[in-house]
Amino acid sequence: MSHVNDRAVIKRLLSDRGRWAVVGLSANSERTAFGIAEYVADLGHEIVPVHPRAETVHGRQGYPDLASVPGEIDVVDIFVNSRLAGAVVDDAIAKGAKAVWMQKGVIDEAAAQRAKDAGLDVVMNTCPAIEAPTLGLA
Repeated sequence: MSHVNDRAVIKRLLSDRGRWAVVGLSANSERTAFGIAEYVADLGHEIVPVHPRAETVHGRQGYPDLASVPGEIDVVDIFVNSRLAGAVVDDAIAKGAKAVWMQKGVIDEAAAQRAKDAGLDVVMNTCPAIEAPTLGLA
């Protein structure tokens, strides 16, 4: 059975101020993650860049992987290729994140099910910049 996004979950994740670890976020302003991370920050969320280069992005200290991020994470926002998403979801589960958000084009049904089974909220194949305006949040 394929994952179906729950509008109430999307609204809660976007509305309730949280700490979003953005996996795949680098200082490359040409990448989609750069602009979307800024958008999420403008909605009032704390952004934590997660990228192997651990770059500082949007004035926020970066980390090479989720395990290196100090403190709790509310949402793991996944900007990696679908074939890499499952490992990120597993890292999010291990880290104790409350939710995973797989960006537009990032689809991994098995990983989504693992996250749900572990008690995480799951959003897949959409983007905060697409969803927030439809909910009157932007």
